[in-house]
Amino acid sequence: MIAKEQIPTVLDHPVYDTEGKKVGEARHVFVDDATGRPAWVTVKTGLFGTSESFVPIKDASMVDDHLKVPYPKDRIKDAPRVDVDRGGHLDASEEQRLYAYYGIAWDDAWQRANRPGEGGWAHGTAGAAGRTGTEGMAGAESMTDRGTARTGRPAGDDAMTRSEEQMHVGTERVETGHVRLRKYVVTEEVQETVPVRHEEVRVEREPITDANREQALSGPEITAAEHEVTLHEERPVIETRAVPVERVSLRTDEVTEEETVTGQVRKERIDVEADDIPDTPRDRDEGRGK
Repeated sequence: MIAKEQIPTVLDHPVYDTEGKKVGEARHVFVDDATGRPAWVTVKTGLFGTSESFVPIKDASMVDDHLKVPYPKDRIKDAPRVDVDRGGHLDASEEQRLYAYYGIAWDDAWQRANRPGEGGWAHGTAGAAGRTGTEGMAGAESMTDRGTARTGRPAGDDAMTRSEEQMHVGTERVETGHVRLRKYVVTEEVQETVPVRHEEVRVEREPITDANREQALSGPEITAAEHEVTLHEERPVIETRAVPVERVSLRTDEVTEEETVTGQVRKERIDVEADDIPDTPRDRDEGRGK
């Protein structure tokens, strides 16, 4: 159990779950209205610690420089988001929601707190109840119900601390798709013109002259004869060869773009309220022109 005197050692210190995993940083400690004992701690979770989750602190303990709570991290992060009024007060209905989420019986817990003897830890407590947080003290709260509220303002302190949420935007790297190279074979028709040659027969006739007379009269005078000539031609021959033509690879380039995001932040506002002050006799006299 965390005592009220230990609250300063809890705030802004790491919070670890029952498995030893870090959940976040302790942001606020809420004390019970009726008992003055620490009842809840809010833990900054999420990206850049922008969310706060309520965790019961009754069974928590300080270990070295961190607070250890008996709940797993996922359960803490998924705890209901409850509203806290402008005075920093957690009302009874919201607290019952949290008790139900963490499996704590509301009525049983209250009866055990008020049990006679030392077992009832709610006895003998006094003082204003409230929340202690890193942003300062809020206005004092009454002790008229069983809800949880912020701690009252210390005596002699006539100032308030105004806080506001700030939005911090980061980036995360996620997969958007896959690109791969795949090689396959297609068949195309290719036309190419090449010169081809062929032989043709041409009949040549020449008269008998002294130059060729002897050759012309070398055979029989009259007889049947036959002479044959073989013709030739060229035809295209197709041959294919695989040759490398290019190298293809995949590379990634980073492109930076501007993207606008919109979020909601809460801000505290402080109004000045004054009661009506009765006029003094001097004021009344001055008003009548005396």
